[in-house]
Amino acid sequence: MVATSQPLAAQAGISILQQGGNAVDAAIATAAALNVVEPQSTGLGGDAFALIYLKKSNELRALNASGRAPGAMTLEAMQKLGFKAMPLTGIHSVTVPGTLDGWCTLLDTLGTMGLQDVLAPAIRLAEEGFPVTEIISHSWHVNSPKLRQNEAAARTYLPQGRPPRAGEVFVQPDLAKTLRTIAEGGKEAFYQGEIADAIVACSRRLGGFFSRQDLAQHKSTWVEPISTSYRGYDIYECPPNDQGLIVLLALRILEGYDLASMGHNSAGYLHLLIEAIKLAFADGDYYIADPDFSIIPLKGLLSPPYIDKRRALIKADKALEAVTRGVPDTDGDTVYLATADKEGNYVSFINSLYHAFGSGVVVEGTGICLQNRGALFSLDPTHPNCLAPGKRPYHTIIPGMVFKDGEPRYVFGVMGGFMQPQGHVQVLANLIDFSMGVQTALDAPRFRYYPRQGCAFEPGVPQAAIAELKRRGHPIVQLDDPYSQQFGGGQIIMISPANGAYIAGSDPRKDGCAIGL
Repeated sequence: MVATSQPLAAQAGISILQQGGNAVDAAIATAAALNVVEPQSTGLGGDAFALIYLKKSNELRALNASGRAPGAMTLEAMQKLGFKAMPLTGIHSVTVPGTLDGWCTLLDTLGTMGLQDVLAPAIRLAEEGFPVTEIISHSWHVNSPKLRQNEAAARTYLPQGRPPRAGEVFVQPDLAKTLRTIAEGGKEAFYQGEIADAIVACSRRLGGFFSRQDLAQHKSTWVEPISTSYRGYDIYECPPNDQGLIVLLALRILEGYDLASMGHNSAGYLHLLIEAIKLAFADGDYYIADPDFSIIPLKGLLSPPYIDKRRALIKADKALEAVTRGVPDTDGDTVYLATADKEGNYVSFINSLYHAFGSGVVVEGTGICLQNRGALFSLDPTHPNCLAPGKRPYHTIIPGMVFKDGEPRYVFGVMGGFMQPQGHVQVLANLIDFSMGVQTALDAPRFRYYPRQGCAFEPGVPQAAIAELKRRGHPIVQLDDPYSQQFGGGQIIMISPANGAYIAGSDPRKDGCAIGL
């Protein structure tokens, strides 16, 4: 089974499974194809995280394939350039791209195929072109002003002086060449060869900090998944610098309430979810950082006494106005895809440029759009997430997996920046508290909490519930486009407890597709 946000990419993954590849091989093929067909969301210039379940050894592994700040990118250097906060676009928002090393690490360690095999579908799509969908065309159009700020970006993604229209076939010869170079030369071609030279030259031309050493020394990291129990299920996320911790904090708070008795998307239910997410974000905003640079009190944050203190802050009839982080006891757009193979191996994988078209910087002649993950660093020297050379920033991308009685039950994720932990919590409540099927759980209307602004709601959330939330003090955010992409897009593969069959769903907010064989 493959579930992701674009049908051509799902087909790429399925083709690998048909050739005898495993879930890891299919995941990389799908991710590479998404680089081509959703270029605004993901690509070689981005980062990745993955959770991988291995049936034979009954083992869950996690990979952090996010990049680090260049060695010359110091707090002092950014201040000297006049930055008071990290920029959202441009070369100074870019950290080392971790995607390709992540792909190669997964393939070398857990895959059965080589790069040439898994990149073949993406290369074909880049060379022959693909018909642009309405959703992708719309995102391209909205973000075209960013692309016009960089000459290489405009030449690559606005070749006719405009974004492609829905139905037009878009060909990417530069990206096809880059993918072929990588297929033949491996990750060394990217991090140490001609592509590395092109990235460094691009950085120097724009006044950035990258050196050959920054790219050559980059490595992905195998990390230990973090988890919590929720109503008899075990919820697994990647650890910081990933924001999966926010999901676990919110669920621990919510476990103290009988959500099902309140009714789905009732005012009482929504109030509790918003307040729990609000408290979890307050903690995450401070504590999520690179663990190589900061001690992160995971055990204390998830401990029952601390969760009880945070839950006690919630008032039944009034929204919290000022929310700050707690102090626990201390211990020492984005794409998502899910794959499952016939052997019972599962991959929960997320790959992202962060904002649409990332930094807006494209490396000349390569088709590579560089992410803007450095935008999530703080320039406050007292903050755990403060910029430092070789440091990984706070990351929004979070793959998830759910176990029941020691066996995998759901492989899932919800893309969408800071919507991701909120989407995880809402979809999990749909699945666990309300026993929804996977497609129904994805279809259900969502809310989005914007820190310091309030909440927005999708059409379908009862107006009476929204009015009651407003009465309780929740500021309501009115979106210009209520059907916008602000509410994320998810994918789920469920493993049936009855017979092990795969049941998948794909979010209608994207071009999504779930395919099985």
